[in-house]
Amino acid sequence: MNRRLILSAVAAASVVALTGCAGPYTVSADVSSYGNWPADRKPGTYAFDRLPSQQQSEEAAKRQETLENAAKAGLEKAGFKPAADAKSADVLVTLGARVTAYDPVPWDDPLWWRWRGRMFSPRYGYAAGWGGWGWRQDPFFDRRYDRAVAVLMRDRASGEALFETHASNEGMTMGGEAVIGSLFDAALAEFPKVNPKSHRVSVQATR
Repeated sequence: MNRRLILSAVAAASVVALTGCAGPYTVSADVSSYGNWPADRKPGTYAFDRLPSQQQSEEAAKRQETLENAAKAGLEKAGFKPAADAKSADVLVTLGARVTAYDPVPWDDPLWWRWRGRMFSPRYGYAAGWGGWGWRQDPFFDRRYDRAVAVLMRDRASGEALFETHASNEGMTMGGEAVIGSLFDAALAEFPKVNPKSHRVSVQATR
């Protein structure tokens, strides 16, 4: 599944329903990153930069503020410090996130016949293989959620895009603010290293 985000299209993300989690745990995510961060450049200071769609309404602004709060820890772990204001920041950071719900079906996986689902015949009432009339509901195929975040850093003075990173994972729930925050942690864990190939990154979450 392609999980890459277009930053300008994520303002309608369903992160308004985020809730908190407690206790330490490990969060794993598929991460990919792009850009050309100068080898001799230190992280420096940052300020958040909102797209027009991310501030078009009070609801959109609140949603974006939630994302910004979730991303602060990851930025600080990467060496960044908040600037006094956007005009004095070394880099401007644009954030995006989305949570997509989907209902898995057995043929999503080539080995689906090894799963716990059964083809059910209403006439005979037993597992009937391909001859059955339909797929019986099975808890294994409950709705799942694809959760993804994106970070774009631009040089404030020149506007040049220096670093872009994406992180995503999936689970049985939308995830809380702590999960989204951990996705930002994973997205920034290897900064400033760039690796466009999607790979697994695990972080310890305590929020």
